[in-house]
Amino acid sequence: MSIICGLPLLECVYCLACARWAWKRCLHTAGHDSETWGLATAEEFEPVPRICRYILAVYEEDLRHPLWEPPGGYGINPDWLTLRKTYEDTQGRAPSYILYLDHDHADIVLAFRGLNLAKESDYQVLLDNKLGKKKFDGGYVHNGLLKAAGWVLDAECEVLKELVERHPNYTLTFAGHSLGSGVAAMLALVVVQHRDKLGNIERTRIRCYAIAPARCMSLNLAVRYADVINSVVLQDDFLPRTATPLEDIFKSLFCLPCLLCLRCMRDTCVPEEKMLKDPRRLYAPGRLYHIVERKPFRLGRYPPVVRTAVPVDGRFEHIVLSCNATSDHAIIWIEREATRAMDLMLEKDRIMEIPAKQRMERQETLVREHREEYKAALQRAVTLSVPHAFSPSHYGTFDESEDGENSHKSTGESSVGSSGKSKNKESWNELIERLFDKDESGHMLLKKSLRDD
Repeated sequence: MSIICGLPLLECVYCLACARWAWKRCLHTAGHDSETWGLATAEEFEPVPRICRYILAVYEEDLRHPLWEPPGGYGINPDWLTLRKTYEDTQGRAPSYILYLDHDHADIVLAFRGLNLAKESDYQVLLDNKLGKKKFDGGYVHNGLLKAAGWVLDAECEVLKELVERHPNYTLTFAGHSLGSGVAAMLALVVVQHRDKLGNIERTRIRCYAIAPARCMSLNLAVRYADVINSVVLQDDFLPRTATPLEDIFKSLFCLPCLLCLRCMRDTCVPEEKMLKDPRRLYAPGRLYHIVERKPFRLGRYPPVVRTAVPVDGRFEHIVLSCNATSDHAIIWIEREATRAMDLMLEKDRIMEIPAKQRMERQETLVREHREEYKAALQRAVTLSVPHAFSPSHYGTFDESEDGENSHKSTGESSVGSSGKSKNKESWNELIERLFDKDESGHMLLKKSLRDD
């Protein structure tokens, strides 16, 4: 009898939970994710449209006779194209990519294409991961994407080293879209940790642009490498908001009735504070740039606005139910809207008629603001008890003295256990594996000496 009397109460609780789920899921808009962030400036956002065009160029078979170039072209000089690798060249170990020497912008760019729906190897890279499977530099990363990055570095290390040493004033940029963004982010992590492999390149010369990024690293790494990695998200894009494994992506896109109760209870009963304390949970990497071009309950597109921050909590944790969730993931749309946003920023600067001296001062101010925001994010990660998070004193990578310390640390770590092996002949995958030990069950664990650091 008592059980029967309690049924109405259970029904009310379930209905309230479903109502809260519907409120969060159906009325949540992408603009809420970044409404408290600051506006990006033209100086910091300038590389994004150009990088998008470089990624689009990977899809072309012959850049001298392009078939799908965007308005204004790719902005690529075919004579400066150092190499181009197709799926046949990579044997499915990594997506197609190009290495471009951009003399106009003093940049060495390694750009990767996105997921190829017709290639089974791309799905194998995405699915080669389980929660907490691969640990790296005190955090967790996507195993398949890290292995793909290791293969690319193993293949192109000598070429990259030669270019970096030949052009000491050029930056080294890794860029990619979708699946390629995850590979590019993993490349940035590994190269920063082992800069001696590329001629002791300074950390400030390394950067990464992850377009429509995959969730590929734990929160402590995502914040710690925010001075190197930049992620660009267009409005309602689904991929930064859901776990990387393919089955989770399809669950997020198509909420079947049989999954409604489970997802309802998860979204309703699991607070974000608890998610933050899961060290294995993966996030979109680095500093985030959010392009917002639509408003809730409005038709049509508005002039795009770009907001940026290094958030710790509220890092694209809610999926947006929108008919544009998949179209906003397309590199063509991202390039188009990023170009529009950049044109609006430049037009605003022209109207304001900012003198050259003030532009330089604004650039210096921007660098200081990014440095302070980065350090504040590191401190907030510690405040929120994010696992393996460190205070800015340990990972303040903007200052020259601290950068030198990190360089020394990277060199020292890369030399661990190298007495019986030639450093030049060691592959990048072997170098990555040297950071780990296997326990009795065969699982990979970070070496005790590195954990103690």
